[in-house]
Amino acid sequence: MKKLFYIFLSICMLSACKVEVENPNSITLESFWNTELDAEYGVNAIYNMFYKPGTYARWMWFRFDLTSDEGFSQSPWAELREWTQFIYNNYNFSEGNGMTYAECYQAIFRANQALFHIPDIAFEDEEKKSRLLGQAYFLRGLYYYNLAVLWGSENKSVPIVLEPSTPGMQPNGNTETEIYQQAIDDLTEAQNLLPEAWTGQNKGRATKGAALALRAKCYMQIHQWQEAQSDLHWLVEGEGRSYYDLVSNYADNFTSATENNIESVFEIQYSDVNKAPAGDGPNSIDPNLGLHRGQFFAPPGIGWTDGELRPWLVTELKKERNLTNGFDIRLKYTAFYQGMENDFPDNNRIYSLTSNNALWQQGNWQGRVFFRKYSSTDRGFDDYYNPTNVRVIRFADVLLMYAECIAEGGGSLADAVLHVDRVRARANMPPLATNHFVATTDRARFLKRLQTERVLELASEGHRWADIKRWELLDTQEGIEELKQRDPDFNNFVIGRHRSLPIPSDEANNNPNVDQNPRY
Repeated sequence: MKKLFYIFLSICMLSACKVEVENPNSITLESFWNTELDAEYGVNAIYNMFYKPGTYARWMWFRFDLTSDEGFSQSPWAELREWTQFIYNNYNFSEGNGMTYAECYQAIFRANQALFHIPDIAFEDEEKKSRLLGQAYFLRGLYYYNLAVLWGSENKSVPIVLEPSTPGMQPNGNTETEIYQQAIDDLTEAQNLLPEAWTGQNKGRATKGAALALRAKCYMQIHQWQEAQSDLHWLVEGEGRSYYDLVSNYADNFTSATENNIESVFEIQYSDVNKAPAGDGPNSIDPNLGLHRGQFFAPPGIGWTDGELRPWLVTELKKERNLTNGFDIRLKYTAFYQGMENDFPDNNRIYSLTSNNALWQQGNWQGRVFFRKYSSTDRGFDDYYNPTNVRVIRFADVLLMYAECIAEGGGSLADAVLHVDRVRARANMPPLATNHFVATTDRARFLKRLQTERVLELASEGHRWADIKRWELLDTQEGIEELKQRDPDFNNFVIGRHRSLPIPSDEANNNPNVDQNPRY
């Protein structure tokens, strides 16, 4: 259900600093963290970070989608555009780097407060306490995962903070592997404390399955395939399999009318009920609960169009016909593109506009491909209050990860193929053996084909940057040459440097215990 996480607490409200004069109406450490309700509010405050512009509401998508070979920017805002082209001049650039980095740590700060204080609060129901702690561990693990994916490197560059921070703290930096291990540790605690499912108004909170799936992602990034396979087994073939399945209609993963369905493993709850300001400032207290992504990615005349898709995605999604000789249905719900009205029935609407030759012949539309997933097309417009939930992890992703782990870990290739075929079958696509027989008999060919299968299913859902890092395409000239063929921005990519974002200059300069990332 939506509208879960309205109540949030500002960082300064829960500061550990003491002052000589206290406002009797203010919340302080002495007046807060005393009751079960305080604990609930404190955990809700961590969820509230999903609504900040630096995280999933807005800027995170520029790093996960646009920096990868799936997307790019032609924004008139030069610095915003350059940060998708591996041109980093100002490491403190808020919208490209600094805000997202800071808000990941703000979320961790809120989680640390909950984990520090909740154990000392008396609860009538100890299970309720455990579930609150489990959510705090899960959310802290999620943000450490994001820090590792975006800023992690071989250098000791990313701090790990496990207690409520205070002014003047200078935590030690850690390597990428150490950050993933911290996320794994948090998610291990979480999966032991979280329920297998929530009901009613609590639906959408973190579950045991979400913790295991996210822990598997961490293990996969450091190539611990057996551990990841074991976690995913619980969701696919183990005790948790009754909670998850593929929805029959692929589009149901991206609309506001079909949220928290059986395919959802973890989902951010967005809403348009409180049209507050968009919260541009990194420290703003903003009760806006909407998704901003569409405002920045929608086509001209609808949004700012600061991000768009590379045309190769349309080409790739058209390479195979489905079992009734039509195009892959996933193309319809992935992109707005020229000719879309001819490829699928009832596919001529782009928000309130009509897809036709006249529209696509306009100078600011020609040759371009625009984001469709999570767009608010049912409203006919997009803005800062898009109510469409983001499915951070869905079961199709789990099945494809499971197949990858089986193949990488030396398991049965036939079993791995079955899980990929299950995802393809939902889209009415033929089994892999029909058009990609060699991929079903050769492990290396299968793993390479799986890279394409993940694009077909998951394009523009924020997974691609982690994927190409895990597949080490960013570490060799051969990999970069492959990426260049799809995305010319990779002509600017420097091996050994751009696989990680620079640590914001202020953070690196003010903390002698943190190293800047390599070659910055």
